[in-house]
Amino acid sequence: MSPSVVRLTVAQALVRFLSAQYTERDGARCRSIGAMWGIFGHGNVAGVGQALVEHGGDMPFVQGRNEQAMVHAAVGHARHSGRLSAHAVTTSIGPGATNLVTGAALATINRLPVLLLPGDTFASRPADPVLQQLEVPGAGDVSVNDCLRPVSRYFDRITRPEALVPAALQAMRVLTDPAATGAVTLALPQDVQAEAHDWPREFFAERVWRVPRPGPDRDALQAAARRVRAARRPLIVAGGGVHHSGAHQALRAFAGATGIPVASTQAGKGSLRHDHPADVGGIGHTGTATADALARRADLIIGIGTRYTDFTTASHTLFTEPGVQFVNLNITGFDAHKMAGLPLVADARTGIEALTGALAGHRVHAAYEDEYRAGKERWERVVAAAFAAPDGDAPPTQTQVLGALDAVVGDDDVVINAAGSLPGDLHRFWRARSPRQYHVEYGYSCMGYEIPAAIGVALAEPGRPVWALVGDGTYLMNPTEVVTAVQEGVPIKVVILQNHGYASIGGLSEQVGAERFGTAYRYRAADGTYTGDPLPVDLAANAASLGMDMLRVTACGELPAALATARASARPTCVYVETAPPTTAPEAQAWWDVPVAEVAARPAAVEARAAYERHVTTRRRPL
Repeated sequence: MSPSVVRLTVAQALVRFLSAQYTERDGARCRSIGAMWGIFGHGNVAGVGQALVEHGGDMPFVQGRNEQAMVHAAVGHARHSGRLSAHAVTTSIGPGATNLVTGAALATINRLPVLLLPGDTFASRPADPVLQQLEVPGAGDVSVNDCLRPVSRYFDRITRPEALVPAALQAMRVLTDPAATGAVTLALPQDVQAEAHDWPREFFAERVWRVPRPGPDRDALQAAARRVRAARRPLIVAGGGVHHSGAHQALRAFAGATGIPVASTQAGKGSLRHDHPADVGGIGHTGTATADALARRADLIIGIGTRYTDFTTASHTLFTEPGVQFVNLNITGFDAHKMAGLPLVADARTGIEALTGALAGHRVHAAYEDEYRAGKERWERVVAAAFAAPDGDAPPTQTQVLGALDAVVGDDDVVINAAGSLPGDLHRFWRARSPRQYHVEYGYSCMGYEIPAAIGVALAEPGRPVWALVGDGTYLMNPTEVVTAVQEGVPIKVVILQNHGYASIGGLSEQVGAERFGTAYRYRAADGTYTGDPLPVDLAANAASLGMDMLRVTACGELPAALATARASARPTCVYVETAPPTTAPEAQAWWDVPVAEVAARPAAVEARAAYERHVTTRRRPL
């Protein structure tokens, strides 16, 4: 064999290649693929599984319990790493591969990199059909892995060994491209995984993928500066792009120099520290009264790294000032052109710095600053009231649990959530102390994300206290990675809020006239509805049985000590809290469009439809 080639299987070559990839931005370098998660079956155990044994020193491995959860862990890691490091996930063919679809959708919607390596049916077709093969009479080359195509930013099926080289390079290109990243899928037929090939040594050489910081077009920058100078009531909407770019310091400098207030989306919360004078909190349906009031009267919205989802725009009912204009700074042209705005296509940090320079000497009127700072002080009193809890035997409300946690955490803590009523309360009330503290996945709002994501974050930065906040519905959907945390000794802190059902959807059901149908975890009553006694489900016992240390809380007075104990623990620890049904939180400060039955006989639905039609008339699509 020539010294210029190396004979390896396809799986061995892939593991060795991935181990030599590095990402670099601003002179800082890290591994592009920090680790590989895996569950092995007949579709990958003899290929990727054997390769990891063969090259175990090159690629760190984490054993997962659920394929979807492994992707969530990888996504949590990527987000906390600023998208500079990703994890790979390998599964067998069939159900193991299709279990990746939900996680892949979450990654791609949130623009976060993850590499998926599902096994696939035989490329050589020695028997037809084989176990777990999807037969499509009109297409012989389709497998269940094709479900991953629409939720992947790049997809390829490696049907010949030599095809791995261009596919692997394309995969890395997408994973490290800040404008194009998301889930990347390389489907690996099980026979091809184990096939040997002579690979050029250059394929395994250390390769550095530099993440660029493109600047804005000069003319677009000058046009954006003119719009800002002309605006009387400008408002910044900070999205996830601020975090991904590491643009926090640039945004602080920009807000400090211009006095323009900063509201944040779910993905952008924490872009400014909560006590920064220009931070007015979350915006949109789950936003603060201060931010939403400013948004309604703003004559210019400066969107930085935001996708303008319906929660942010209150389903296009929030930015209603006649003639309101938009300047959209985004590294993705697709997002920069939204809201009929002036696109400023650039890296968030580079773009903010350029705009700061173009606006030298400009500052909003002092009366405007006084107005939003007074609004900020008023909202802080609302937060304090929602967080306040008596030191007694009464069970806490959900916001009182958040208040107790707020008193325990420090700047280094990370708080993770994704679904239920918690994202709304967190977005409105949480006092983000550092850029990485607030970690709410709301692009896909996927139940079951929190616990595996907490593991991914803890692996990205060991030593940080990481909290996974989950309701009982979310916990029941995906508690399996608790076992992984115990196995790996990752001291995540899980807070389970037991509210006996889908609290957020129950409330929404009531608002839209569906009368909380099918949203409570209760026995059936005599009339056949789920309105009987709560189910005797003991989630604390379940989490303890999976290996977590358990702290039960039944009263407000017990919360501070339990949370402090969990934070100090060096083991995976769960705080289980029975919450009280009344809420101490105010209603949503902006609308969200959930269609209501146009024709109904029950009064609740008729009333909900009338309210819906009133709100719809306030929708304005910017042109």
